[in-house]
Amino acid sequence: MPKISGVIALLLTAIPVAEAGFRSPESLVRNAYAYYGKGSSDYSHGLPHDAATALQFFDPSLRRAWNSLQGEPYDFLVQSRTWKLGAVSISVIRRQFDKIYVAAAFDNNGRAVTLNFILVNGPDGWLISDIESPHDSLRMFLDQFKY
Repeated sequence: MPKISGVIALLLTAIPVAEAGFRSPESLVRNAYAYYGKGSSDYSHGLPHDAATALQFFDPSLRRAWNSLQGEPYDFLVQSRTWKLGAVSISVIRRQFDKIYVAAAFDNNGRAVTLNFILVNGPDGWLISDIESPHDSLRMFLDQFKY
């Protein structure tokens, strides 16, 4: 019997588990925009609206709203239904206790887009608390199109 429990323990440690957060604010934003490139099918459909992605990228207060988003008119992270992004410029614009404000600027199909990510540092790393566009925020956007 000890051999079987040892094998089960070994198998359980080999199963990948989604972890919350990132080690740096810049890596969080960079990894979010990796889902908007050309290449493998996993990374060309935008940031997924599933539980694993919500756990990895968003603070607990945004996770449920991110998962339940339905009928949205556009993808908030690129401010459009479609995308062909140019280089994404990422810069820290303000540090405030456990929060950091990070600007992401890029060209999407010839239109300049700038978003400000509000990131919080928790026990598991950096997570998105909100994202501000010139017109609204991710929280307001998610409230409009939930369920």
